[in-house]
Amino acid sequence: MDEVRAKLRFAPSSAQKMRRVIQLVRGKPAAPALAMLQNLPQAAARDLAKLLRSAMANAEENVGMRREDLVITQIYADEVPTRKWRRFGARGRFKPILRRSSHVTIVLGETGEK
Repeated sequence: MDEVRAKLRFAPSSAQKMRRVIQLVRGKPAAPALAMLQNLPQAAARDLAKLLRSAMANAEENVGMRREDLVITQIYADEVPTRKWRRFGARGRFKPILRRSSHVTIVLGETGEK
């Protein structure tokens, strides 16, 4: 069984926020999952939809899989080292600003129906 893997690196959303959206599409067929992602209000859903479209196109063009048979077999988000800034506050203190981002990996496979 062939697999197609696509990665999104340094997505501008934290892994925790990304995983909330990932839970909705894990294990679903690719086309309905893409339709679901396009209608979600979260910003992370837009990044995931773009990644899923890329993985589907790679599966069709490079491996020769059919779009109707594609299923999300694995999808996960990993944390990235946090970027840290300082914003100075009152009385000589500073307030840390933490910019979190994530790496997302998606693996598409084919259903067993032939």
